[in-house]
Amino acid sequence: MNSDKKEMLARTGDSSKEAIAARLKAARTMTRTSQGDLGKAVGVKNAAISNMESARSFVTIDVMRHFHREHRIDFNFFIAGLYSQLPEDVQELLFDALDSADRAAGPEASSD
Repeated sequence: MNSDKKEMLARTGDSSKEAIAARLKAARTMTRTSQGDLGKAVGVKNAAISNMESARSFVTIDVMRHFHREHRIDFNFFIAGLYSQLPEDVQELLFDALDSADRAAGPEASSD
């Protein structure tokens, strides 16, 4: 996958709730973790994770810290969509998840 496509999928430079929510959902999907299991790992209810993934609230530091410690996904990816610092295997899995979500959203999602 080329860098232009990666930047589009990661919404690089976009720190909106919606962009952060999409990156969080991709990270959770790539790790095959349920909202409930992620909530337990960071000490919140799965409804809180659902709110983060649907852009009703921002992702918390505890959630980002969990992904950094357990899955090597750092804060820069969540907050700004920066990915070049991530290990190659992590990038590959994240972009597979982001690409799948983009395709599932349909062509109108890609044209924004």
